[in-house]
Amino acid sequence: MLPAARKAYLFLVLDFLQFDVFLARILELPPLVLWGFFCFSNFLENVFPPWPGDTITVFSGFLSSSPGSPLSFVSVVIATYLGNLLGALVMYFFGERILQFLKRSRFPFLSALYQEENLHKTLAWFRKHELVVVLISRFSAGIRFFVSIVAGMSKMNVIKFVFLYTIAISLWCGLLLLGGSVMGTHWNQIVVILSYYNQTIGFILICLLLYFLYQIKKKRNTKLT
Repeated sequence: MLPAARKAYLFLVLDFLQFDVFLARILELPPLVLWGFFCFSNFLENVFPPWPGDTITVFSGFLSSSPGSPLSFVSVVIATYLGNLLGALVMYFFGERILQFLKRSRFPFLSALYQEENLHKTLAWFRKHELVVVLISRFSAGIRFFVSIVAGMSKMNVIKFVFLYTIAISLWCGLLLLGGSVMGTHWNQIVVILSYYNQTIGFILICLLLYFLYQIKKKRNTKLT
């Protein structure tokens, strides 16, 4: 074996051994602690998008299928659903408070978001497409965060919101959990795919945000003229 190949092989072995030790420590934790962590992780990603909730969800799917796991696949599904739903509802009921915050804000960017004309158009567009928007919102951390807020701002029927968000959770998180369970020790390959996916979605969202700010500035200049 060549020196470079031998070195790479040793690194792979060390990584595997370290993960094996880490996994053994995780499996020693009480089931309630693990369940609570996975539930809280899904809650946190809805209120704090930078949290790597999707990665942890994939790992929870893998963990549930590991030999000697203290959690069943069903218990992980329940933790994932409850955490996501509670997080979404917190942001939903916080939507109206955020509306008041934008109204009183003195920051140029935030006060621009509250312009009556722009806000009315945004909420009207959301009410028209709320079914599709809520269903696809779960497929991006940035989108799901804002959609829950806008749903609260537009006073969308909460039962309808819960029903649609439940379907969205089932579609997206179901894929992550099943992927982690089926892939087994190769679950990290799904995380790599998620990384590229989130980068692409993030780039698209940034472009849309810049376009939105450009339109606001353009309208302001037109009114001044």
